[in-house]
Amino acid sequence: MTQASAGAPRALQPLQGGSLVLGTLALSLATFMNVLDTTIANVSLPAIAGDLGVAPSQGTWVITSFAVANAIAVPLTGWLTQRFGQVRLFVTSVLLFVLASLLCGLAPNLEMLIAFRIVQGAVAGPMIPLSQALLLSSYPPTKSGIALALWSMTTMVAPVVGPILGGWLSDNLSWPWIFYINIPVGLLAAWATWRIYRPRETATRIVPIDRLGLVLLVLWVGALQIMLDKGKELDWFNSWEIIALGVTALIAFVVFLVWELTEEHPVVDLSLFRRRNFVTGTMTLSLAYGLFFGGIVIIPMWLQTQMGYTATLAGLVTAPVGILALLLSPIIGKSLAKVDPRAIASLSFVILAGVSFLRADFTTGADTWTLVLPQLILGAGMATLFLPLTSILLAGLPPQSIPAASGLSNFCRITAGAFGTSIATTAWENRTTLHHTQLVEHLTPYDPLATQARDSLASAGLSPDQTLGNLDRLVNNQASMIAANEYFWVSGFLFLSLLAIIWLAKPRTATPGPAKA
Repeated sequence: MTQASAGAPRALQPLQGGSLVLGTLALSLATFMNVLDTTIANVSLPAIAGDLGVAPSQGTWVITSFAVANAIAVPLTGWLTQRFGQVRLFVTSVLLFVLASLLCGLAPNLEMLIAFRIVQGAVAGPMIPLSQALLLSSYPPTKSGIALALWSMTTMVAPVVGPILGGWLSDNLSWPWIFYINIPVGLLAAWATWRIYRPRETATRIVPIDRLGLVLLVLWVGALQIMLDKGKELDWFNSWEIIALGVTALIAFVVFLVWELTEEHPVVDLSLFRRRNFVTGTMTLSLAYGLFFGGIVIIPMWLQTQMGYTATLAGLVTAPVGILALLLSPIIGKSLAKVDPRAIASLSFVILAGVSFLRADFTTGADTWTLVLPQLILGAGMATLFLPLTSILLAGLPPQSIPAASGLSNFCRITAGAFGTSIATTAWENRTTLHHTQLVEHLTPYDPLATQARDSLASAGLSPDQTLGNLDRLVNNQASMIAANEYFWVSGFLFLSLLAIIWLAKPRTATPGPAKA
């Protein structure tokens, strides 16, 4: 067994002055860059597909490949940290991420781009959990709420900025720049982190490689992520490919659980689930994030496909979500030491439910302010969601367990987000089709409203075919709106149901530290 010269984090004093500021900035930049890359490519897919001469459906593998590799790598953070140390692993991940970003921008074809995106997603896995662990070690335990607030601000704002920045870069420069912008940011973050944290390296030890556990992890997570990403496109379980992926994921997951629970040196530390606060915090955060992310996906899609918004305008309408999130995060961080985090999380669920109910009243004639208001309020819901739940799930953990706990909880959150996206988009499209069929039944010569609409279009000089086309578009707009309203009504009540789960956590002012769980 070998030890890093710096010793364990518990023996280290918090950073102060310029070192604290520079360290916080470096870790925040790396986190921002990582989270940004999960969404920045979404709006650039048409440009990527067109430039590389492939169909848009093939271009979606640019996103899927990153998501699959990242989901596999995140829960490995705990094992990798024991082997290489927090600082060395984090800096190496950042530098490899920069290299992979450069290669993605230089990719001459889709196959190479997907290969480099797999590498990028894999090396990005440890970055978010380790940035959280290093940031917590930089502040005294009494200021851990502030540390979590600063960390959460970057993870909340980056998904909002991603589509806006990606659209602007693709429109004004070219799509490779969505990857090139990572280079200066990553190099700066890696240099500053190494300079500040190198003397604070954590203890390392030679840990046997759980080869079978790693293979099973890759198999079930990979199959599950591909199934979720491609399910809607392949009509879900009407496709033998999706059925095969689902069966593979299920069998591999069951075997993985049995193996990891009996393995002496598991690749993923599932013993964390014996802690009530970790289970409660991770469960509520994952469920809330899945619901939250489903809405985040539906709103821009609805604005662009039904309301005539461009990608840039849709991004600007959704951008105000970051305003209250940024303003309130430091306040929430300070209050964590005094206020029961379960109460703050409960407030978040009420706010998120209220936002869902506001969206459930949207109409096709909604003006900009009507669309922006829920986004503004949503920022308050985000600020009161991530901070207290992260605090609860990390409560009582010793410093050396935080990377594994953060990696595992982030894996659950990411997977829940994938489920939320697939369920939300599939339910929205299926309900749209149903309501379209029901509304079309009223387009008969005996319906006065249908007759009036048809005559109005005909009097404007439209041909019979053009009139029918316009009527179909109007019906589809209404069907899509009704389906979205239904989704948000259900989301609102599901957010309220989380109030019953969060109070299962132990009653305490949850502050990560050495206290017992």
